[in-house]
Amino acid sequence: MSQTKAPWYYLLLIILAGESVFILPFVLARVFRPTVLEVFELSNLELGLCYSVYGIVAMLSYPFGGPLADKFQPRKLIAIALWMTALGGFVYATFPSYNVLKILYGYWGFTTIFLFWAPMIKATRVWGGTNSQGKAFGFLDGGRGLVGALFGTLGVIIFSLFLTSEIAKATLIESRVAFKQVIIVSSSIVILVGILVWFFLRLDKDTEKKIVLDQIKWKQVKEVLRLPSVWLLMIIIMCGYVGYKITDVFSQYATDVMMYNPVESAQVGTFLLYIRPVVGVLIGIVADRSKITLLLLLSFIIAFFGSLMFAFGYVQESVSTLFFVSIFIVAAGVYGIRSLYFAVMQRGKIPLVLTGTAVGIISLIGFTPDIFAGPTYGYLLDNSPGIKGHQHVFWMLALFSFVGGIAAFLYFKMYGKKKNE
Repeated sequence: MSQTKAPWYYLLLIILAGESVFILPFVLARVFRPTVLEVFELSNLELGLCYSVYGIVAMLSYPFGGPLADKFQPRKLIAIALWMTALGGFVYATFPSYNVLKILYGYWGFTTIFLFWAPMIKATRVWGGTNSQGKAFGFLDGGRGLVGALFGTLGVIIFSLFLTSEIAKATLIESRVAFKQVIIVSSSIVILVGILVWFFLRLDKDTEKKIVLDQIKWKQVKEVLRLPSVWLLMIIIMCGYVGYKITDVFSQYATDVMMYNPVESAQVGTFLLYIRPVVGVLIGIVADRSKITLLLLLSFIIAFFGSLMFAFGYVQESVSTLFFVSIFIVAAGVYGIRSLYFAVMQRGKIPLVLTGTAVGIISLIGFTPDIFAGPTYGYLLDNSPGIKGHQHVFWMLALFSFVGGIAAFLYFKMYGKKKNE
């Protein structure tokens, strides 16, 4: 489908929105995981179960939110999702009980998925057009990584400024006061991003009419279900997303194994976030000039071998340099997968106008790690304290990287030699 090329700022707004909406439910916990466990008085398993509630609501939202994205303009759905997510942030800042926290994560599962996820993917495909899908999704994930890193850096600065005593001696109340400021500032920024999206994420009227359908018919859903690429992408995304979820434990690895203090461990989480834009931009530059499906396969291979460095217990307190090198290897593979798994949709002959429906169907299986990954690695960490539990987590990553690599190889064999349409 031909359409007028969307301007650069259109993609920049998608990038800004694409990470801002996940700051509250995910990024803060990734950067400040030991602090989140402390101030909310949670175990690893309990935090994982919060993510499971999110994941269950998300699973119910994917198949219904997908067709919604094919019926309404992305601009409106994305802006509303940002505002509703930010409202949840002000509840988060009250440090609610565990049961309320689970309800909040379920609410976020609705706002970030039903209203947001498929519109974001569709808007990115629209920007990429016929020949720039690799660039579009590489820049999307890399840009989202940069936004997340900037949020993480800002969060660490705010947290440090509002601590009234030495980091190692901070009380629970002092930590809560400091982290509350991080949450409030983050929520306010998310509201501002929603305003920008509402007013500026626009296309010319002809293009806006072409990318939506008046009605989604069962015939069109069956058309999507018949595509082999849809079924392979379910497996590819599920395995890649397990890897992304497991990157949440790096800041905790820094605390449990490398013996870093809370701010140092948060800085490790932020370092991880800065790897993502580097990988995404590199992918964006080279993907459209090479075999994009082959790059996806190579990303799984890199993630597999990086995970083995941790799984075999090579990374310990005495080898800080190896710790950061191994983080970089795992992150390069995982973020490479994330940059590419939606970028190959066009190679898989998935129609642009049915992108939302396809994303909803694919995501129904692809993002099930939102349900099982958190509790699984939380259980592994709680039942084997120290390095042993982390080794078990990275064996889990190695297994899923291997399975995902097989699915990526099949996708490459089926679609890798076909010219982009």
